Amino acid sequence: MRLIHNLRQYSKSYGQLLEQVRENCPSFLQDLLPTKRKFIYNLGAAFEVQDLQPYHVEELSHSHFHEVAHLSNVKHLKHSVKEILIPRIVGTPGHEKVRIFIVQSLEDLKWSVKLHSFHETVPILGHLHFHNIVATLNPNAERYLVLACHYDSKYMEGTEFLGATDSAVPCAMMLNLAKVLEQQLEQFRNTELSLMFIFFDGEEAFKEWSAKDSIYGARHLARKWEKEGFLPKLDLLVLLDLLGMPDPKFYSFFSNTESWYSRLLNIEDRLADTGLMERYVSSGVSRPQDPNRYFQPNALRSSFIEDDHIPFLRRNVPVLHIIPVPFPTVWHTPDDNETIIDYSTTENLARIIRLFTLEYLMGTVSEIDKDWIK
Repeated sequence: MRLIHNLRQYSKSYGQLLEQVRENCPSFLQDLLPTKRKFIYNLGAAFEVQDLQPYHVEELSHSHFHEVAHLSNVKHLKHSVKEILIPRIVGTPGHEKVRIFIVQSLEDLKWSVKLHSFHETVPILGHLHFHNIVATLNPNAERYLVLACHYDSKYMEGTEFLGATDSAVPCAMMLNLAKVLEQQLEQFRNTELSLMFIFFDGEEAFKEWSAKDSIYGARHLARKWEKEGFLPKLDLLVLLDLLGMPDPKFYSFFSNTESWYSRLLNIEDRLADTGLMERYVSSGVSRPQDPNRYFQPNALRSSFIEDDHIPFLRRNVPVLHIIPVPFPTVWHTPDDNETIIDYSTTENLARIIRLFTLEYLMGTVSEIDKDWIK
């Protein structure tokens, strides 16, 4: 993935100049000056920070929330990371091995798994065979909540790149969600709204990020589903990327999904309030850019990050992009390996996403059926 630059990349110097003018001009002119805005800077681009609008959230009941929150299988999570955390460049034996592991893991849990395969010629490596992995609880559902990540690793000549945050950990978190919530998800094998996983192939550029050399799998799949009229079945696409390091900060990027982002924020608050977050300290959660929480009560505007969601976003699929800003310091370096994974943070995030998934799916279940889901 990469950041899109725009005129806001120069806003830091603009902001400093504005403050100098404000300090030295007469008071009656100060009200005519532009209002100072908050920005976050990352890799040369600037994001304008805005406060979130409050939303009403339909929460899981207290008892159900605590029951699901206590579910965990960190041993399975670590095993999944180990199986995925190998060089997995498209077309290599490692790539095939990881694909087989993901498919088998979900088929063992009785998910319906299909491959969306295609060929394309890429820079440096030439003609390659790509495989998106699409798994569903109910292949006949009318609508889907979609959780997604990419499973390929970046080609770096002369360097063994493992890509722990990018994106072995997100892949493992999704497999772990299916395992931990196996019983709770059972009813959604027959509902109109069900759950879909997409493991995108070919997210990474082979030479230099461009419109043609990047997000190969996402571009092909979005185009295919648009032609087939399938895209309206995607209720919400939740894309996970660059997860696994401690102290990530997430923001809402898109106004049309802020209500769903607020659910993530709300779940984090509930878990923190009840002490169910390992090695986590939260204080003053209403403060902007709170360093002691993951999901910040702010939105970022003016710039956005290019990732697998872009072809779907351009086709009007609602998107939640769960990616830290700023990016991890190990991004696209050999240091993005197992040594930097913080499993306390990873399990905390996995718990939030599990609760979000169940809360979203249960929004369409009757009160009688909700009592049945244990």
